[in-house]
Amino acid sequence: METRLTNPLVSVVFSFRDERENIPTLIRRLDAMFGAQPVEYELLFVNDASTDGSLDVLLGERDRNPRVKIVNMSRRFGVAECMRAGMAAASGDAVVYMDADLQDPPEVIPQLIERWQAGADVVHTVRTRRHGESAVKMRLTRFAYRLIQSGSSIDLPVDAGDFKLLSRAAVNQLLSFRESDPYIRGLVVWLGFNQAFVPYERDARHAGRTHFPFFSRNPWKTFAMGLTSFSFLPIYLYVALAVAGVALAMLLGIWAIASASPLIGAMALLAFFWATTVGAIAAVGIYVVRVYKDVRGRPQYIVASTVGLPSPESVAEMEKSVR
Repeated sequence: METRLTNPLVSVVFSFRDERENIPTLIRRLDAMFGAQPVEYELLFVNDASTDGSLDVLLGERDRNPRVKIVNMSRRFGVAECMRAGMAAASGDAVVYMDADLQDPPEVIPQLIERWQAGADVVHTVRTRRHGESAVKMRLTRFAYRLIQSGSSIDLPVDAGDFKLLSRAAVNQLLSFRESDPYIRGLVVWLGFNQAFVPYERDARHAGRTHFPFFSRNPWKTFAMGLTSFSFLPIYLYVALAVAGVALAMLLGIWAIASASPLIGAMALLAFFWATTVGAIAAVGIYVVRVYKDVRGRPQYIVASTVGLPSPESVAEMEKSVR
């Protein structure tokens, strides 16, 4: 493997919403960590329409440290879209992206840089333990990841989340993708290149409440995007269900004849075929929606303003330049 640059620039990108309680501690820990590393760095905070004063806190932090840079979205767009905006604005030879709630320890970043310097283009972190989360949520989360992996056309890591390092080459390739609702955890694996893994223990949230409780929109959307981005498993399952439905219909028909109850048999068959037909249409509909979002051509996000970075128009041009 090749050896990377000496004294490179590493960009750290955060997609966040309402994290004013965590931002000062996060920046202090990042400053302390990078102070012992032979690299330059910048911290890009992508503000997904925060309402708790997070922007004011960041502006105060930037007064003390000009490496803090800010991208303000025009409205709430979501984690993946904000991550793309941060990557488009990043100047680093390598880009680390992670959450701003301090569940992912910044002190793990040197290990990511070491693997990158040794030649890896994509460095995943793999969670060996997750503190501060319920056992039920963990079991359901692992089951969802394994279900996504089992139906995927590529080998997706099970316990690797949104805490990774990408080389500049990998970032440019990722930004060239135009699909809507991107499942970035899968896309960075799909890229190929040299990939490495770093195990770590995920901490409990430092302060505040999670913005993505299990019974909220984001985890379920992520699951649906992961399942449909690299797999046709839902459609295959409904095909199998239809075959099973035909077999069951034959058995029900035999039962209806033997019991001399055609009305019950007819009602059972009608209800069963109605359910499987609607389910099959729903599965196909997921893919139709994804195609529709891709072909309508809307921008994935809109940047309202920036601090310490080029204008919003220039950020958009940065992403276009790598397509």
